[in-house]
Amino acid sequence: MLETLPPEAVGRSLDDLLALLRGKRIAVLTGAGCSTESGIPDYRGPETRRRARNPIQFKAFMADPAMRRRYWARAVVGWERFDGAQPNAGHRALAAMEERGLLTGLITQNVDRLHHRAGSQNVVELHGALAEVVCLDCGAVSPRAELQRRLREANPGWAARSAEMAPDGDAEIDPGADFRVVPCEVCSGALKPHVVFFGEGVPKARVEAAWSMVDAANVLLVVGSSLAVFSGYRFVRGAAKRGQPVALLNLGETRGDPHAAVKVDGAAGALLPEILQRLSG
Repeated sequence: MLETLPPEAVGRSLDDLLALLRGKRIAVLTGAGCSTESGIPDYRGPETRRRARNPIQFKAFMADPAMRRRYWARAVVGWERFDGAQPNAGHRALAAMEERGLLTGLITQNVDRLHHRAGSQNVVELHGALAEVVCLDCGAVSPRAELQRRLREANPGWAARSAEMAPDGDAEIDPGADFRVVPCEVCSGALKPHVVFFGEGVPKARVEAAWSMVDAANVLLVVGSSLAVFSGYRFVRGAAKRGQPVALLNLGETRGDPHAAVKVDGAAGALLPEILQRLSG
């Protein structure tokens, strides 16, 4: 497990963070570390770095029916636990910060909709949300819960299998060739979770909406992200380039460390409620 700063160092850096944030308009960028305390695993956190995880690749999903079958077979098993995850104290603190007028908006790299469940309103989901599926042929968007029902009916007993949840909302299971994939109900085309896979570009409109939040802020606060993926790192690099302070709250090192005015090494669920309380006092 990665080492974190000693408590006295965290205390000093937290005071520095509060001094930076107090009285400022704050844009927030969150990553998987904001949801690990809700039971959703990540790819690059202190625990998952110890074992390899292979994320779904966009080109492979698009080109290979076997890859799509593998994904949906695993997703049926993992979905119930993923969908049942609840917001943690970090999500709720960020929602309260927005309600009290402290935020210009919240940009998330997560696909779990936990910020919405916690009460956040002004959210840009950079990578989409697993709560929806999209047809690769006609573009129809439909609820993931409805697809779960159809997949369970087509594959009796499959969802009852036991496996470890994976970051994509699927599960660590070998589907074999027995799993039956169901098509789009509109045109019978192939279905894809309505998220941005690795190797797939973030829609331009989402990037522009996220930049508008950063542009309206005095400070960019990054919570629970290693910033390894460019879709989020671009905002840190851009803010720092124009002299806009960047603050990081994360367990372990991040790609954005060289750009940070303040870095706090700690868990979002443990520290964000304290940040909320002290900024509101």
